[in-house]
Amino acid sequence: MNPAEDVDCVVIGAGVVGIAVARALAQAGREVIVLEAESAIGTQTSSRNSEVIHAGIYYPQHSLMARLCVPGRRMLYAFCRDRGVPHCACGKLIVATTREETERLAGIKARAEANGVEDMRLLTQAEATALEPALSCTAALLSGSTGIIDSHALMLALQGEAEHAGAVFVFRSPVTGGAITDCGTEITVGGADPMRLRCRLLVNAAGLHAPALARSLAGMPGRFIPTAYYAKGSYFTLAGRSPFSRLIYPVPVPGGLGVHLTIDLGGQARFGPDVEWIDRIDYSVDPRRADHFTAAVRRYWPGLRDGALQPGYAGIRPKIVPPGAAGQDFVVQGQQTHGIPGLVHLFGIESPGLTASLALAGYVAEMTIEASK
Repeated sequence: MNPAEDVDCVVIGAGVVGIAVARALAQAGREVIVLEAESAIGTQTSSRNSEVIHAGIYYPQHSLMARLCVPGRRMLYAFCRDRGVPHCACGKLIVATTREETERLAGIKARAEANGVEDMRLLTQAEATALEPALSCTAALLSGSTGIIDSHALMLALQGEAEHAGAVFVFRSPVTGGAITDCGTEITVGGADPMRLRCRLLVNAAGLHAPALARSLAGMPGRFIPTAYYAKGSYFTLAGRSPFSRLIYPVPVPGGLGVHLTIDLGGQARFGPDVEWIDRIDYSVDPRRADHFTAAVRRYWPGLRDGALQPGYAGIRPKIVPPGAAGQDFVVQGQQTHGIPGLVHLFGIESPGLTASLALAGYVAEMTIEASK
């Protein structure tokens, strides 16, 4: 293999966050190469989710998720309006179906308002069913700023602006390892044209693979690398138009937000995700899980017919805390954490990563600017 080629910035991973980071760095005047192991943008976590624009409701106050979701949501709506990216601020209802869940709604509203969410409203049973007649609940919490988005159109728009600013995307180029050197981080790139690159700035935005990639870099202290846990979520679809005009979420469950109903921009309903802890990446959907979905959905939509749900798709949340543990947050590690100049790791970027992508990209860009002073 030829000697390492010196480059300015390398972003590993062309999911929505990696593309947004590349755009921010390129627009700041950096020379950026994006390396993606797959043949296209956003083939994993970024295209296997609910495509929801989150308001910023659930996250612990002062967490990085909370700090980036609310401004990220505002930036995302503005970006979509200005670039014509399909989206809809349809709103959502968090619905309680027991007295205990009803009592929890006030706490969810308080947490949301502490995070800067400005439009939460508690609804009585009558008020909720007036908005959504097919709904069955004891009370609900309305979030007017929650919405839906065409995630692929978003990624294409971000990619176009990144490339316009000079970023170069290279596909089928898996990073197989590397080392921290005195002259920057050196990486080995596989694929049809193997190469070695030595970069002044390396951003690890590899999603599910980010911890493994960090471990493949010789000289990266292992104590800073979290363990990866895979929380698989399956989705089921409903033929025909949705019976609801808003998103319908149950009160959250450990590990996720419960089996919720979202709608796509064409008006079709989909249900999920559930939570299934797995040891390896597997995107298959077990049709037998439909019975669990049906039971969960009928708690708030008793009109769901037998056999109406069909297997859709599955996604995997890049968790960095084990099953049953609380405290999942975005982890953005730069020199101030691990002591290595020109190296940024993004760990645990699950939901609301899509919503927060523009704010997260700005956060990473600002971090690199501060480190270079």
